[in-house]
Amino acid sequence: MPSARRAGSIYRRCECRGTDGKLLGAACPKLKRKNHGAPGIRQELPPDAEGKRRTFRRTGYGSVAEAQGDLSRLQAILDLAGDDPDEQRRVGDLLADIARRRADIPETSEVQRRLGVGVPLDGKMTVAEWLDRWMATKKTRTTTNAGYGSHIRVHLKPHLGHLRLDRLTVGHVQSMFDAIADESDVIRAENAARREQEARAKWTMPGRPPAKARDRLTAERAKLAEMKPYRKTNGVATRHAIRRTLRAALNKAIAEQLITFNAAAHVELGSGARPKGLLWTAERVARWRDTGAVPSPVMVWSPEQLGAFLDAAEDSRLYAFYHLVAHHGLRRGEGVGADWANVHLDINPPRIDVLTEIVVDGWTPIETVPKTDSSMSAVMLDRETVAVLREHRARQDAERAARLRAGKTWVDTGKVFAAEDGSWLHPDAVSKEFKRIVAAAGLPPINLRDLRHGAAALVKAGGGDIDDASKKLRHSTIVLTADTYMSLFQEYEQDLTERAAAAVPRARRGTRQAPAQDAVPEQGPGSPQQHADTGEATVRRSTDSG
Repeated sequence: MPSARRAGSIYRRCECRGTDGKLLGAACPKLKRKNHGAPGIRQELPPDAEGKRRTFRRTGYGSVAEAQGDLSRLQAILDLAGDDPDEQRRVGDLLADIARRRADIPETSEVQRRLGVGVPLDGKMTVAEWLDRWMATKKTRTTTNAGYGSHIRVHLKPHLGHLRLDRLTVGHVQSMFDAIADESDVIRAENAARREQEARAKWTMPGRPPAKARDRLTAERAKLAEMKPYRKTNGVATRHAIRRTLRAALNKAIAEQLITFNAAAHVELGSGARPKGLLWTAERVARWRDTGAVPSPVMVWSPEQLGAFLDAAEDSRLYAFYHLVAHHGLRRGEGVGADWANVHLDINPPRIDVLTEIVVDGWTPIETVPKTDSSMSAVMLDRETVAVLREHRARQDAERAARLRAGKTWVDTGKVFAAEDGSWLHPDAVSKEFKRIVAAAGLPPINLRDLRHGAAALVKAGGGDIDDASKKLRHSTIVLTADTYMSLFQEYEQDLTERAAAAVPRARRGTRQAPAQDAVPEQGPGSPQQHADTGEATVRRSTDSG
């Protein structure tokens, strides 16, 4: 129920002035006339924050009807606050400020909308205030909100937070990104200078440095101590992520009718294309061994290299995890968060339902739903993966029994992949173990997430196309799959073409055009180098993509 309407009235006020320019007031000789003076309005407002009374007054209307229109609008705005003291004070603050500035009285619908959203009624909300309010209403998962919060805290608020939301322009946003790029250039130069200084401050010769060298090293190390520590730069991909955060926040402001224009949508940042997946060919492996250069952030093993890794990983208690991810493209958090209750090995076809995942918030593991709606789906399993998971479950049961016999506790989390005591497996544990196995096997480096990318290559090896890969990886759109994997599929197509051509026996041309023997590096039988470089080893594990 709206609060009782506060007292308001229309009156006439004499505007006559004397020869000195001052209002005549009660001395005006025309006051006795009935219609003398201009109509004015008087409306009592809610008390201010200190409880003091205040009144809205305005004069100089051309007619009583015009004054009545403004008074009715004032009273309708006051009614919007109802019985809520905070809302009444906000409305009173708005109308008191309008009276002081002699600004136009806003439409009732505009004030009602702002009251509902909870933003300042005078339209002076800053970008920082809106970002805080937007974050408070976000229903996305914790890790996603952490990314938004980082962008807001580190970049958006320092550069744009002081600006009024309704006055944010493309120029403001462009200036922010230019500043971020300039800062990254400075950081990059400072990082390079620190690396050079570290080299000068390090003794690389055998034994203890002589006295003269010790003095020099002490001076160089003092210089190093005064330099800034290594800092992370913000590349194009990071700047695109920052813009996505700002664009989402401004789109929400548009939906709430606080603004009509999204300045973040019209900023030029250059190419933010996803890195392309590349195959570790023999040529690239050789170059990597010579120079340490990795051609792309997304590198994919050949089936032979994957087979070498799985052979090396068989003794690890996490072998089943790597097998599952490599063959069926689960994300790290999806694999770690999988529950036995969602693994169906005894039905036809066997499958695993991806319904939960474990991700890290800072360093703390938390359980949440998968990344996208399309990720929450069933993954069909091949026969060998079923056998691997059965072996893994038997080993896990044996671990549980051994701990209980030894009087130790077992945490029954129901997770497929768990720590030695049954508790949640920290996602970083599988990444560290993965790096250890790769290094020990002498394979060209990939990240753990690249095993998921390799699952797309296995789709191609099994005769599938980009659409099949999109379904295998549970992407929400085939565009995402094509952006990352099309070049990989083209490389794979060429590799398969060469193999198909070589499979045809030719007596005459084979003798005349056989490659020179010294073109193939000599390798020991079964060595990781053979698996990685020549592609001639046979994959032990099935590459059936299910």
